[in-house]
Amino acid sequence: MATLSTDAPISPLRQRMQHDMFMRGLGSHTQQDYVRHVRRFAVFLGRSPDTATG
Repeated sequence: MATLSTDAPISPLRQRMQHDMFMRGLGSHTQQDYVRHVRRFAVFLGRSPDTATG
């Protein structure tokens, strides 16, 4: 089973996303899924999602 390292720094974008999801009352599984999808989107883009353009 894979575990996440807690030693790695968290980007400001991810911190903001996690805070927003927490404030909206999303469950932990939903939050994990959202982070996973954004991570896969970033891999597809080849850069941070906050730099994406239309």
